[in-house]
Amino acid sequence: MERREVITVLWAVLAVIVLIVLAIGLWFLKAIVQGALEGWRGDGSPEPDGPYVLPEESAALGLLPPDRQNTDSASPVPAELTAALDAVGRGEWEPAAELMGRTAAGRDWENRSAYAYELGDKAARDDTWLLAWETARPDDPDAAVVRARSTVCLAWDIRGGKRAQYTTGEQFRGFHATLQRSRAETERAAELNPEDPTPYITEIWAALGLGYPHAEMDRIWAAITERAPYHYEAHFSAVQYWCKKWRGSHDLARSFAAEAAAKAPLGSLLTAFPLIVHFEHDETTDREADRTPEMVALVDAALADVAAADPAHPRLAEVRHLLAYYLSLQDRDEAAVEQFRLVDGYVNALPWRYRTEPAEEYCSLRDQSVRAAPATA
Repeated sequence: MERREVITVLWAVLAVIVLIVLAIGLWFLKAIVQGALEGWRGDGSPEPDGPYVLPEESAALGLLPPDRQNTDSASPVPAELTAALDAVGRGEWEPAAELMGRTAAGRDWENRSAYAYELGDKAARDDTWLLAWETARPDDPDAAVVRARSTVCLAWDIRGGKRAQYTTGEQFRGFHATLQRSRAETERAAELNPEDPTPYITEIWAALGLGYPHAEMDRIWAAITERAPYHYEAHFSAVQYWCKKWRGSHDLARSFAAEAAAKAPLGSLLTAFPLIVHFEHDETTDREADRTPEMVALVDAALADVAAADPAHPRLAEVRHLLAYYLSLQDRDEAAVEQFRLVDGYVNALPWRYRTEPAEEYCSLRDQSVRAAPATA
């Protein structure tokens, strides 16, 4: 065999060896990564192996598997809202007008803001029914408040839910232009019903997206608290503005939440906000950060708040979800299971709504508490 042929054969053998080594290395790397992913959930507990199987203990309590958890709502949707949403889906605006009119007449600001959001979100996708309502009643404050909310919903739909680095310039331009348009609409809604805090709550989401200076946010907040000082959705929206990820900082958000919780009457649910601020800024994977005496005291305060709240409060389930989460992380499993049982079947709430697989995350932590708790059947 000539020297050139020998060299060619050697190079071929060497290439085969390199490919084998690379294949083995990639196999080991994949095994390591999969092992890490399968063994870590982000709250310190292992992922279950294989397809989810509802544990006997959870089944005995009537708890539901992930595929039966509603990921669109934190609790059952009120029948009156369901009826209005079904009607506007058929192009009929009158039930929505009647519903919103009742909230204004009863000064039911909590439900009014919640209903305005749901109807506004529907109109952001198809506003034919809202245009018909506005044509029939040109100066209806109820239509105006839904219109303002629908424009803000549309703006956030245009932006999308991804982080800024994954959002296109075209999306940002559409987002900002639509939010700018919403400002005149919220102003008009506020003028048509000067007692209503809902237009100002809607404006917080424009403030957040457009980067209003803090002084402007203070103006909006003064208008809200003059009308509804303990409004849950208003506080949730404001906390988002004051968070580090948007227009504030951890300190600003924490101060805002602590002041709100201290001033609010028992049953208002505002003691949840120090917990929400902690959750929004917690970048650790260490459960000890959730077990400190301070965190235990915050959970206890929220438990007392929930116990005193009106059972019909539209945000009660959201606070129960948060309590179930932190009670579980604090190994207060019997109390956690009590909260899980009251919200089971619905998972569109913190912390689950921030997860890639909210129903699976919810059920995993819930089942851990059920197994760890004393007999609860």
